Amino acid sequence: MATRAHTDSTRLLARTLVLAALWCAAADAQAAPDNNDTTSRSFTEQLADRLYWGGQITVISQQLFKFHSPYAGPNSLRSEQANEVSHTYTLYAGIRLLPSIECYINPEMARGGALSDTLGLAGFTNGDVIRNPDIGSDPYLARYFVRWTIATGEGHEHVERAQNRMAGERPLHRLVITAGKLSTADIFDLNGYANSTRVQFMNWALINSAAYDYAADTRGYTHGIAVEWIHPDWAVRLGAFQMPKIPNGPNLSNDLIDNRGDQAEVEVHPHLLGGEHDPLVARLLGYRNLAHMGDYRDALELGRQMHTAPNIRATERTGAAKYGFGLSLEQPLADDGATGVFARWGWNDGATETFAYTEADRTATIGGQLSGAWWWRPPDHVALALVQNDLSTPHSDYLAAGGLGFILGDGRLHYGSERILETYYTLQPFDLVGLSLDYQLIDHPGYNRDRGPVSVVSLRLHIERS
Repeated sequence: MATRAHTDSTRLLARTLVLAALWCAAADAQAAPDNNDTTSRSFTEQLADRLYWGGQITVISQQLFKFHSPYAGPNSLRSEQANEVSHTYTLYAGIRLLPSIECYINPEMARGGALSDTLGLAGFTNGDVIRNPDIGSDPYLARYFVRWTIATGEGHEHVERAQNRMAGERPLHRLVITAGKLSTADIFDLNGYANSTRVQFMNWALINSAAYDYAADTRGYTHGIAVEWIHPDWAVRLGAFQMPKIPNGPNLSNDLIDNRGDQAEVEVHPHLLGGEHDPLVARLLGYRNLAHMGDYRDALELGRQMHTAPNIRATERTGAAKYGFGLSLEQPLADDGATGVFARWGWNDGATETFAYTEADRTATIGGQLSGAWWWRPPDHVALALVQNDLSTPHSDYLAAGGLGFILGDGRLHYGSERILETYYTLQPFDLVGLSLDYQLIDHPGYNRDRGPVSVVSLRLHIERS
């Protein structure tokens, strides 16, 4: 019944998007000026302006070295030496129905394995793995969405072709409405130096704020709508997305009253280094999730009453709320932005069950990227970042009492901040190919002073045609 309901919901959403696109197309057609210039361009050129396709392949091999572990629990990072390889394949396709309306679809396939089945770390080492290995490795539709861009002022800018973005002109002042299936992180909590496990840092706590428990299924995607009001010097974003039915679950809830992730973000571009430098990009985020979630304090009390280890799932209730905030900063310094520094900070209430991303209630990151132009290799770059993740007191007490989250659970806990260092070098021998060597050092894995430190070396091959 759940599968059928999900299918019906998907069909309803698809029909709604088609109707919205047709309605917008009719409005665009009425507003668009008559242009008889098409005779000067071939049919192939006109078609190329309206069609988009691309793809990517990423293979990541990770080697974990044996580390100190006097004990372990069901959700611990396993301490034995291990090697796992993940590989993902994505097709990007799109069509520009009218100058202001674009539709995209991304079939995808994720295969291979993850160290310890993605258990035991809040800052897990590979953002390209599926967090629930039981979901299977068959192809799926990662994204299908419509983007409608409405000019709100004068002026245009040229944009280059990129992932799920066609080349062309777009308004400098615009309202952008995106609806369909996508990742919440496609629009919110962006950072130019730390946002993609396929070409940048690999750790979960660097590709997104670890404390941002954003709406997503176990693969990282959801259905919803986002509205962006964009100005050259600032932007405001609002979004609402479906939450999963269960923690880290593959199925999304259709009850949008009590199961929904809402977010708002404000972006500003102050010039801190003077007019000759690019501005700082600062994004302030706030979010609230509603879902069938449990409470850590309630779970601890129930465990004491029952004389058992606490179980967060036993305290779940419909419409429970979780909220948090985040700040993302990026400052280009040189080389057209290829050299720069960045930072993130994140916080959530830490009282309600972690439900969709990873088990962190506080996080802080800082890092930088240096262009290979400094050693006569402009396509290459090297980067370094530091992370500190923390838990709230109720969350850490829950794990110390033997409770299990969907990622963490050593059976007991000698609490310490989870600290991560990650550095990588990317060599780009050809335009479409990147080869990366990555090293991650993790102290207090899963917030446990009794275990670790952990060393992971990764090799990554990335092939992309945007």
